[in-house]
Amino acid sequence: MKIAFRYPLVAGTVVALLAVVLLLVSGQEGIARTAASIYALAVAAYLGVGMVRRLLRGQWGIDILAVTAIISTVLVGEFIASMIIVLMMAGGTALEDYAAGRAKGELTALLERVPQTAHRERAGTAANGRSDGASADRTPAAGAGTAGTQIDGQHEDVPAVDVEVGDILLVRPGEVVPLDGVLLSPSGTFDESSLTGESLPVERAAGEGLMSGSLNGQAAIRMRVTALMENSQYSRIVALVKEASESKAPMVRLADRYAVPFTALAYLLGAVGWIVSGSPARFAEVLVVATPCPLLIAAPVAFLGGMSRAARGGIIVKYAGVLELLGRIKTAAFDKTGTLTYGRPALVEVRVTGTLAEDEVLRWAASAEQYSSHVLAASVMDAARSRALGFENASGATEYATHGVRASFGGRDVVVGKPTFVAESAAGVEETELASGELAIYVGVGTEYVGCLVMSDPIRAEARRTLAELRALGVTETVMLTGDAQATAEHIAEAAGVTDVRAECLPPDKVDAVRSLPLRPVLMVGDGVNDAPVLAVADVGIAMGARGSTAAGESADVVIILDDLSKVASAVRISQRTVKVALQSIWIGIALSVALMVAAAAGYVPAIAGALSQELVDLATILNALRALSSGRRPPVPGAEGGRATPRTPASRLPRSAGRS
Repeated sequence: MKIAFRYPLVAGTVVALLAVVLLLVSGQEGIARTAASIYALAVAAYLGVGMVRRLLRGQWGIDILAVTAIISTVLVGEFIASMIIVLMMAGGTALEDYAAGRAKGELTALLERVPQTAHRERAGTAANGRSDGASADRTPAAGAGTAGTQIDGQHEDVPAVDVEVGDILLVRPGEVVPLDGVLLSPSGTFDESSLTGESLPVERAAGEGLMSGSLNGQAAIRMRVTALMENSQYSRIVALVKEASESKAPMVRLADRYAVPFTALAYLLGAVGWIVSGSPARFAEVLVVATPCPLLIAAPVAFLGGMSRAARGGIIVKYAGVLELLGRIKTAAFDKTGTLTYGRPALVEVRVTGTLAEDEVLRWAASAEQYSSHVLAASVMDAARSRALGFENASGATEYATHGVRASFGGRDVVVGKPTFVAESAAGVEETELASGELAIYVGVGTEYVGCLVMSDPIRAEARRTLAELRALGVTETVMLTGDAQATAEHIAEAAGVTDVRAECLPPDKVDAVRSLPLRPVLMVGDGVNDAPVLAVADVGIAMGARGSTAAGESADVVIILDDLSKVASAVRISQRTVKVALQSIWIGIALSVALMVAAAAGYVPAIAGALSQELVDLATILNALRALSSGRRPPVPGAEGGRATPRTPASRLPRSAGRS
């Protein structure tokens, strides 16, 4: 019954066709002919009105073929064929809806999972969630207890849009994480497949970030909210998906233009068949098999399938037209920091000069850095955690902007930062030698200089393989655009395999560089606020959105929601396959239709058989278009070192002795 209301023309035609058959069986052929002809002509008139309106707006369609086929079959007495044409046209709409639903299944699934309610912890419970970030990084929040505690009577259900940053939420087993946040429970297991495409659950520990849209495992967890609903990862993805699902690719409009020669060919073959046979029925038989569905359905279904395939892999394409443009990219430009590199310095070496061992130097540095908000502080703490080093609690700590941090531990002062800053409290500070792209953080314990931590921003493990894949996909030029020094930029470019380096660029310089690149279309990949202008002017802008800025994501045409550069090559590969499948589907449908038209013009395809064969052509076209949902065969990538990750190479940040700028 629901289907009948959704597709009234299908339901009405089925009822009318059954009535005509009953009249024929009962011997009322004249009444059956009249009823079928009136119904078919009424449908033709309805379609004709819509066709005229589109023509007046300058939109040439191919409804004229269907209208002409219905009228001609009625005029030559093939009233059953006219009813079948109406049924097949109406059924084609239902078939297209089904195919479109299949094609954008991943997009629809994202929209349906939007969390509406959150379980917020009431004020006055064991943990109010307002602790500072440093303590949350050191240990689980006070009162976190075991997973699943504090459930009854201590939480209130509130709309997710009313939750504020800093609120504590309970996420029960099997529920979707409603907003971005930090895990407070000791541990948790989460299914992030709808966001990342990774099928295996991931383990998170206290202090680690949680993405909204991920599915909680078998134990209730507590989390502290770090972003409002509209700024959370999942809401941003949903907004992009809504925009993408409503867009129309240029190739879809191109398919509309194929209608003109296709219609002319149908009329020509019909006229030839009429003249040769001397029977006007031959003209009607040709038009019956001139199905317009390959042109109407193939491209939209293929492009929806491509967008859905990309979304499954964590790539949100904002507009369908971007898929067509991505498939023709000739130049790929990249920002360096956070794009070709990880954007977060990693510990390369601990250089000891005093009486303490390496781990002790790192432990004291991390204990002091937990009271700093500088990006380097987080890197130092990560390095200490990776060695399972515990942090000391300070009795007092002060951060000196751009210089460093001083903390007191039971009467022992620890100073971390620039050499001049550390030298004010510790004797014997000497600046260490650094390679290109390295920086040093100096450490003093008490009055003694105990050593330094050498850091660098490493190149992404997948960078060289990604650029090799892009070359294999037809991208002939690769460019790095960065504000870093020339030596640092060239070091990263050589490691990644970039062919052209533009260093010491301000945001306007990047814009001018992209505009001047000769081989087009140009792809630009970036992740920061300063990348927003250049992403907007590139032919296709891709934002690394996992940690990137909102501004970059809004300016880009494609947003990668994973911290994985290889998704850039995946986006190009999916685009090329989508365009290929769309064109194949269009031409398969046209070829089958033309073959049937030629056979009908020669008198081998009766009107009723032709009307039924229409649906077979439509089915073949749609099934081929749905191939865009699959990944296809991945070609070998020459020069990608067998697909293995490139070893981390010391890289980026301006060469300097300490990074407190």
